[in-house]
Amino acid sequence: MSKQVLLIEDEPNIIEAISFILSRDGWTVKTHSNGADAVDIVRERQPDVLILDVMLPGKSGYDILRELRGDPANSDLPVLMLTARGQSKDREIAERAGCDAFMTKPFSNADVLETVRTLASK
Repeated sequence: MSKQVLLIEDEPNIIEAISFILSRDGWTVKTHSNGADAVDIVRERQPDVLILDVMLPGKSGYDILRELRGDPANSDLPVLMLTARGQSKDREIAERAGCDAFMTKPFSNADVLETVRTLASK
């Protein structure tokens, strides 16, 4: 059975690119694009890895991650955060919220794949 990635992202081109990269590598990729109910979606789908955008409609990726880390069922879920804002303060906020990896857009396809593989093996 293939491992599942949940991608919470609202930009269609990013969704398409990441879905293609990971599907080609054998991953099952599920997507969601609204921050407001993202925590419920994570709990429902129970992915092996979560890729989470910082800026989402309804709720920020930082808030979603903080909520997930406060839930014992998701406190160890491997999370890759994506952002178009690559400032060091953004990385610090993400790390304080509990992300396992942080990547700025635009990203390299190879980097996304390598990071997801690494996170899944933890």
